[in-house]
Amino acid sequence: MRFLVPVIIVVVGLLALFIVLPATTGVTNPATGNAIETRLGLDLQGGLQLQYDVLPLNGKQPTSQDVQTEAGIIEQRVNATGATEPRVYTQGNNRIVVEIPGATDVEATRKLVGSTGKLDFVPLPPATYGTSTTSGSKPVPQPGEAIDPSLPILFSGDQIASVSAGFDSTANQYVVNFALKDGGKKLLADYSTKNVGNFFAIVLDGKVVMAPYIRNPITDGSGQISGNFTAKEQQNLITVLRYGALPFPLQEQSVAAISATLGADFLRQSLIAGLIGIVLVLLFMLVYYRLPGAVACFALIYYAIVVLAVFRLIPVTLTLAGIAGFVLSVGMAVDANILIFERTREELRAGKTLQPAIEAGFNRAWPSIFDSNVSSLITATILFYFGTSVIRGFALVLIIGVLTSMFTAVTVSRTVLRFVVRSEWTRQARLWGVSDEDFNAVTPRTTRPREARVGG
Repeated sequence: MRFLVPVIIVVVGLLALFIVLPATTGVTNPATGNAIETRLGLDLQGGLQLQYDVLPLNGKQPTSQDVQTEAGIIEQRVNATGATEPRVYTQGNNRIVVEIPGATDVEATRKLVGSTGKLDFVPLPPATYGTSTTSGSKPVPQPGEAIDPSLPILFSGDQIASVSAGFDSTANQYVVNFALKDGGKKLLADYSTKNVGNFFAIVLDGKVVMAPYIRNPITDGSGQISGNFTAKEQQNLITVLRYGALPFPLQEQSVAAISATLGADFLRQSLIAGLIGIVLVLLFMLVYYRLPGAVACFALIYYAIVVLAVFRLIPVTLTLAGIAGFVLSVGMAVDANILIFERTREELRAGKTLQPAIEAGFNRAWPSIFDSNVSSLITATILFYFGTSVIRGFALVLIIGVLTSMFTAVTVSRTVLRFVVRSEWTRQARLWGVSDEDFNAVTPRTTRPREARVGG
């Protein structure tokens, strides 16, 4: 066990260092399916802006609440793709504006945002479309073709209970697995039992996704959608199905690329200010806490690499607010080290030797560190779930930073200090910021033999 923690620290550090290297940019993260990359927000790099008008449906005019609901569904769709901090807001009575940072693929974005998302299961009459063994008067519609609107719908996408990604190794293609609610399960079981060999179409927004025939009765309520999807198309389809259909149709008004909202000079000044602040913190730790301060500097550099790796893995979209959250979390990580080192000094002045003083310093500081960080996590979590998109970005960066700092400030600093104090050169009072008198307990003087006393 004594070697397990150092091994974990080394492995995590090397893995994080590998992830932050430029050579890994664009490599797919197998856990999330997203590319490993550093994403910047609208204020730092710009993106795409799409504007839509919400149209009436069956003579019903959308209310302001309907438009807000529609905007919420669109925001959920965009968030599900990993594009954090999109801006989705309404203008006037019926307009929705969508701004997605870093987006460049106009067509894919149009399909994701503008798709109504209405999924229908439509039986194809055998008298017209034939069966698996006979031909009909019309060919079976192919993927991408419009479905005959006069055909009755068996059930719609509101009967889907869950969707998930899959891969058909036999056909070597991406698929989407789905499970139906009880109502849809019964309808599909009844229909498939009576219509073995007949075709039915899975239709999304009036266009056929696929039109298979029924080989066997489908009684378990589960099925699979295939259609030579790319990984991105598969994820977009899952997102649309998972968050449901838009209650009203949309009409696209404009699509435009937007530039960074912050000027290059403003961004450069902000980054320089943050860098100066971090450098001054490191210098303070070195000058005031000396050897423990050097260990803290190492832990902070380790912390920065790990946090950046997490940002690239998820990935997190960094805005100026997010960068501010990162700098704030660096300050909190330093605060934890200060508590630990001050406690260690108190133990040294109380007469403890070096290694017990270090252990006691960490143990006594831990409750304060834990309480402080948990309070910050609670606040950041509230901001994440109830704040606007910019506030959520700040909160997400702060949550990641706080969790990582708890690991680096306690585990990494403690492990490195335990290793360092094994060397004799570290046993000097000036390296720990205490006086020689306070440090006598660490390096006790060699005792002289007691002289023999004569007389009474």
